[in-house]
Amino acid sequence: MTDYKELVILGLLKDGPKHGYEIKKLLRNVLKIFTTVDTESIYYPLKALQKKGFLEKEITRQGHRPQRNTYRLTDKGREYFNSLVLKNFLSLTRPFVNIDLSLYFYPYLDRPAAARKIKIRQRALERVKKWLVNNIDEGSYSIQPHLNAIFRHNLKLVEAEIDFTKGILREIFDD
Repeated sequence: MTDYKELVILGLLKDGPKHGYEIKKLLRNVLKIFTTVDTESIYYPLKALQKKGFLEKEITRQGHRPQRNTYRLTDKGREYFNSLVLKNFLSLTRPFVNIDLSLYFYPYLDRPAAARKIKIRQRALERVKKWLVNNIDEGSYSIQPHLNAIFRHNLKLVEAEIDFTKGILREIFDD
């Protein structure tokens, strides 16, 4: 399991114990804006973190509902989370952008089909930009400066991707 995935899972447990489905739901519905952590299998990473001593598992039951495993950070887990957060500030790994992979194979592409897909990509990026602009300085994100900063950062990244995409259409596809 990557440090990145560990960071996200441990971070979600910082504000209190959660069961696996709750963590998966937070990843899918909240953190998808900020991260690409896979939400398919949450129980394997939880077991791995528990095995390392970063989490404790408690079996809980509410009323007649089936029992479920609730996870909480240990002291060791809190220390490890803190070290991962600080380490992550210095991470300069290249973000993998799938368009680069497609462009690498440009000589093998059907040019009109590729140009159409890039135009679709550009429209999708424009929708993401609009959504980000509408959420910056508004709603619950504006009262939390750290989240607002993430939105502004993502807006800059999306704007750069839009510019890049327009350039690709001009330079490579003569559009």
